[in-house]
Amino acid sequence: MDVLKRIKGSTLMETLVATVLIVVVFMMASLTLNTLFSTTITTNDEPVRQELLFLQYTFDHGKLSLPYYGELDAWDISVQEQEVQGTKTIVFLAVNTINNREVTYTK
Repeated sequence: MDVLKRIKGSTLMETLVATVLIVVVFMMASLTLNTLFSTTITTNDEPVRQELLFLQYTFDHGKLSLPYYGELDAWDISVQEQEVQGTKTIVFLAVNTINNREVTYTK
């Protein structure tokens, strides 16, 4: 009757300790992923880069009058003509009002 041989199991305390360890590991992983995702969302500047590229396109085709000022969510956008060492350049600038990040294109 080898089939009915008794198999040694774990005690209740071992099971509770293992459960607590698993919960702690999943909690730490969840907090890390939450921080990673929130940082990625707050530092995402792709929409404002697309807007600046669109403004460059409209300026190239004569549809944008200077100076230009606008807003996109938390970004203040400006397009101005500046003179640097006798050369006129067009500066496309976006400044985030929350964290003061800047995105700049010059033409």
